[in-house]
Amino acid sequence: MAQPLVWQPARGDVVAGDTIRFAESVFGGSYRRPRYRGSRTIEAEIARDSYGVDKQQHTFTLRVISSSGLDALEAGKIIRRKGRNVYRGQPERLLWSDESERDIVAAEKHRRGDTARAARDDRRVVISDRFFSDRW
Repeated sequence: MAQPLVWQPARGDVVAGDTIRFAESVFGGSYRRPRYRGSRTIEAEIARDSYGVDKQQHTFTLRVISSSGLDALEAGKIIRRKGRNVYRGQPERLLWSDESERDIVAAEKHRRGDTARAARDDRRVVISDRFFSDRW
């Protein structure tokens, strides 16, 4: 008999390889005057994640498994979502068959995040040094 799917709260930490389920708001109208139309639930596999160089915006590339709700997405579609938007939707994830493998992937993700934040902090120091050296 097949094992039942076990969803657990992701608690703000999802990694490449996770299968997640989260809700997101759907808006219509124009970019300047968006109107809330409803919500949809997306179940997807995280194909990859990345950090933006300038602002450390965490971005996920997702492969949709299923979707329900308003303007449901088709299965197999590749979408991108900012981490802040995924985490806002209170994501849940399926347990891996070997959670120790997931721990390795999570540690690598956290290392990349630490590196990106350190680079940002270094840029901020250089910018503030330039600003204050011109004033004194």
